[in-house]
Order: sequence, then structure tokens, then C-alpha cells
Amino acid sequence: MLSPEIFVGLTTTLPIVFCFALPLVSLFIKKRRFLDFYVLAVSSIVMALTFVNFFNEFFVMGEPIVYKFGGWPPPVGIIYEVDKLGSLLGALVGGVMFLISCYSILYMEPNGVEWYYTLLLGLEVGFLGIVYTGDAFNLFVMIEVMSISLYGLVAFYRTKGEAVDAALKYSILGATSTTFYFIGLVFLYGSYGTLNMADLASKASGLSFPISGAPFGNIITATGVAIAFAFWSFTFKAALFPNHFWLPDAHSAAPTPISAALSGLTVTMGAYAVIRFLYTIFGRANIFLPIIQLINPILLSLGSISAVLGALLMVKQADVKRIIAYSTVVHIGFIFMGIGLGTEAGLAAAIFHMINHSIAKVLLFLSAGIFTKVTGSRFIDDLDGVGRYAPISLTAFAIGFLAIEGLPPLSGFMSKLMLYTAFLEAGLAPLVLVIIVSTTITIMGWMRVLFCVWLRRPNRTFETANELHVGIILVILASLCVLLGLIAPMINELILIPTVNSLRDGSGYVDAALKAAQALGG
Repeated sequence: MLSPEIFVGLTTTLPIVFCFALPLVSLFIKKRRFLDFYVLAVSSIVMALTFVNFFNEFFVMGEPIVYKFGGWPPPVGIIYEVDKLGSLLGALVGGVMFLISCYSILYMEPNGVEWYYTLLLGLEVGFLGIVYTGDAFNLFVMIEVMSISLYGLVAFYRTKGEAVDAALKYSILGATSTTFYFIGLVFLYGSYGTLNMADLASKASGLSFPISGAPFGNIITATGVAIAFAFWSFTFKAALFPNHFWLPDAHSAAPTPISAALSGLTVTMGAYAVIRFLYTIFGRANIFLPIIQLINPILLSLGSISAVLGALLMVKQADVKRIIAYSTVVHIGFIFMGIGLGTEAGLAAAIFHMINHSIAKVLLFLSAGIFTKVTGSRFIDDLDGVGRYAPISLTAFAIGFLAIEGLPPLSGFMSKLMLYTAFLEAGLAPLVLVIIVSTTITIMGWMRVLFCVWLRRPNRTFETANELHVGIILVILASLCVLLGLIAPMINELILIPTVNSLRDGSGYVDAALKAAQALGG
């Protein structure tokens, strides 16, 4: 029987190898069908591996899975440490990226597709590296891998001025944000002498790994500065107010499958990084309690502003992709409100909403992509009656809209209900009102789109969309929106509660890395 570590290693190394090999392979084999098969085979294998990692972590191991690169144990070498949260989001990445790859095969034009697929695989490498890594510096590297892939993908339609403009804006500001995180790492390394996450958590609690040494200087000040820099970077990646401004332009200019990845996964990576720092690394140390108590109200406030502002901006948009983009700003606000609450119930609700939002938002973008493909326009006034020519996409879009708005018993309703319960238990009833008001406002934006594509008469004749293959992808995503709502109590019991408990305790994460460190003989 293969060790669980082997599957983690394969998950992180196979896509890297195939990503770099694709441009070379395409020099000799230029057939589109081969390239399609190539990316489909790689993404399907990676999806299967992420599911195995998820199963091993939740139902086999009972402790985080540690993979040591080059056989070097922590904190000497870089490790990937897959805990419950990492394995859960890794499975989400694997499944969503597989569906996006399938959609890309059917959606993208043949010109330059080998470069598109290379960047798409690079994007998946970045996503998986972020959620699997157990090293704060490697997290920086994987954020850069994700970001550089996205810069190229946003600018993929390089003959269009808006694509180049959006990519330049995104890349300049994105590079600035990751530089801030790098500066934060300098403060951490200067004070702790390590960037291994488990070692950082140990030293923050007054312990240390073998041969790691003691902290240096005033770690409270250094940690406060590092967290400030890191969280500014993470909230930029998450598109949380006031760092949300890059998202609508990038969404509208990018190819539709990449818009889905941006909205469904990229912003989730920013929220994940905040959770990892806030709970795994520094959440258990009593000396940092004042810093945590300061951060939580800030996240609650920024999340509330993001939700309301995103809703107000959403209803003013005329571009269907920008409407969906501003909806993402709204829901990332909801997620950070749950994270900032600082309770087990709030964190569980935030994680569940991350998953539900990712699936529903990918469904919405991929459905809207068919509308824009048929009409040749993203503006809702040009989409009049297009739903009659793409009935599967229309139905899928309606299900995605109802799920994201929280119609029972769909998935969005259950995660919002968990948020309501968490806020009421904490005595913060006004935050429930923030979600209700924001949701009510966004309904107007969604209804504008549905009214145009469904109820209005077409102002010109369109060709009926060939939805046979794309329809299968949309049906899978729509079914997940229904299924996750129906089995939400089971998900809460088997997945969310164990995940939150492991984050709140944190000892398992540190102990697993310590066992790996014992290979040094110390």
C-alpha cells in the first residue's frame, strides 16, 4: 500500500512537470486534439490525487500528511503539510480546475491554445501549492506562480486593449502586494529564524523545533508588522475592500474559463492564507491575543463594507461579467465577516461559504460564457432573448443565481444560515442585517440579467448554441449546488467541525511536523 505522503508528492510535482513540458511537446505535436487530451489527462489525474489526499486526511490518517521535498525534514527543508483545511480546499481546486479544463477545450479558439493550457496548468500548480505548503516562504513562491499565470491569462486576448490594460493594472498592483508579503517574511525570519509554519507556531507558543534555535528580539512587534504586511497582501488577492478594484477589470477582460477561476478560486486563496496565519500560526499563542483581538474587528468591518459596496456597484453594471465580478466582492465580504468573528461557528460558516461560493460562481461564469459566445457581446442589452437559444445555460445560470442568493434548500442558503446563526450567537445581530441588505440589493442585479436573457424578445436572430458537451459540465455544477444544500448537516458533522477543531487546536499540525523533524536525530 502506498504511503499517503507519496500521493501528496505526486499531486504537487506531476502538474509542474507537465506544465513545463507542454511548450516543448507542442513544438513537435501541434494537433489541437492532442493538446486537448494532454491538459484533460493531466487535470483528471491531479483531480483524482487531490480526492485521494482528501480521503486519506479525513478518513485514514487522522493527522496532517507531511511530504518532505528532497527528503529534508523541517525546518531545514521545505515541506508540504496537508491538514484538513488544506485537503478540503485542495479537492475543491482539483475538481473545479478539471471542469474548467473541460470547458476550455470546448470554448477556446485554436490560436495559441498551447500557451493557454501551459498557463492553466501553472495556475493549478499555484493553487495547490498555496493550500498544501507548510512553509511561509514557499507560500510566497506559490502565490507568485498563481499570480504570474493569471497575469498572462488575463492578457491572453492581447490584441484587445482592455485585456492588456487589465493585465497591466493587475500585474503591477499584484506584484506590489506580494512584495509587501515578502517584506513581512523578512520580519518573521529575522525574529524567529525560521519560516516553517509549524515551527513558527511552536516558537510563538514558547517552544521550538530541534536545531531551530530561540527567537531573537521583540517577536511581538515583529509579528505585528509582519501580519500587517501579509494581511494587506492576502486581502488584495481576496479582493476584499479596499483592495477589490482590480477584480472587475480582470474578470471582464479574461477568457471566460479564467474569469471563473479568478472568482471561484483565486479570491479563495487569499481568504485561506488569512485563516492559516490567523489560526494555525499565531492563533494559539496567548502573547499575540491583543493582535488577534485587533485584527478580528478590522476583518469584520472590511467584510461588511465590501458586502454593501459590492452590492451597490453590482446593480449599476451593464456588463454581465462585471455583474458577476462585483457579486464576488459581496461574497468575499461575507466570508471575511465569518473569519473575523473569531468563533468556531463563524469559521465553519466561512469555510462552507467559500466552497459554495466557488462552485456557484464558476457555474455562473461558465453559463454566462455561452451567452456571450452566442451573441458576441458581454453587455446585457445585447443578450435579449439569448436564453431561448441556450436553454441549458439559462437553467444553469438561474440555479447558480438562486444558490448564491440563498434560496432554500440550495447550498448558499445553508452557508448563509450558518453565518446568521454564528452572528446571533455572538450577539452581533446587525451583521445579519448587513448580509440581508446586501443580498436584497444584489437580487436586482441578477434579475436584470435574467429578465434580458429569458423574458425579452430577441432583437436579432442567433444560432442555437451547441450545449451538449458544455451542458454536462453545467449540470454537474448545478447538481452540486443542490446536493451541497441537501447534505449540509452531514458536511457540517463530518467535514466542517473536524476542520475547525483542527484549526482551533493546532497541536496536530505542529506535532506532525515535529515527527518529520525527528528524522534529523534531534
